[in-house]
Amino acid sequence: MNPLILIPARMAATRLPGKPLADIGGLPMIVRASRQARASGLAVAVAAGDQEIVEAVEADGGRAVLTDPDLPSGSDRIRAALHALDPEAQHDVIVNLQGDMPFAEPGISALCIDLLARHPDCDIATLVAPESGAGDRTNPDVVKAVLAMAPEGTEGRALYFTRSTLYGDGPVWRHVGLYGYRRAALEAFCAAPPSLLERREKLEQLRAMEMGLRIHAAVIADAPLSIDNSGDLAAARAQAAISG
Repeated sequence: MNPLILIPARMAATRLPGKPLADIGGLPMIVRASRQARASGLAVAVAAGDQEIVEAVEADGGRAVLTDPDLPSGSDRIRAALHALDPEAQHDVIVNLQGDMPFAEPGISALCIDLLARHPDCDIATLVAPESGAGDRTNPDVVKAVLAMAPEGTEGRALYFTRSTLYGDGPVWRHVGLYGYRRAALEAFCAAPPSLLERREKLEQLRAMEMGLRIHAAVIADAPLSIDNSGDLAAARAQAAISG
């Protein structure tokens, strides 16, 4: 397999505008995300919706490509960047690593790549983590993955994703918004219109499931900090002050 990590980022985030360049311990958020990904040793590029993001990444020695700022989603942004960077289709696996996870461990993308390598029937790989507390079960901002778990309990096939409350005594798996796509799956997904379930739950992975694409998920111990609002940004700055 010849994977490529692409990190979508744009300045016009709805809840925290300009967050790719938000300062976290003296570094822009997107630079931290790029550095963490590059530490994996895999090919990495930022799919930027704005020139200032490109400039910040390149000033740090990273690679970035400017994409149309009006693209509707991060998936469309990575697809556009992929076409610009790899028109000859040398990369067969594309990892969509979110630019708002600046402390994601360098090896996190490899977990998705490994799932695709071990499961030829898997079209898209992703990650889940245990719930952080009882409140996760009823919080619509916490996306839950419903899995057919393998016997060893370290991975499973995704049956559904939802924002709704899950009942019963079983574990609740928080979805971690990182995806590994086979290239053909990414192309098919981006070419399809939003689906009914996707629009209902506001979760684009449901489009893939309605299309019949198969998603597998690996379990990780903790979900990396994802910065969606000012409170998350404050937590990231506190974490940077401790860890550097």
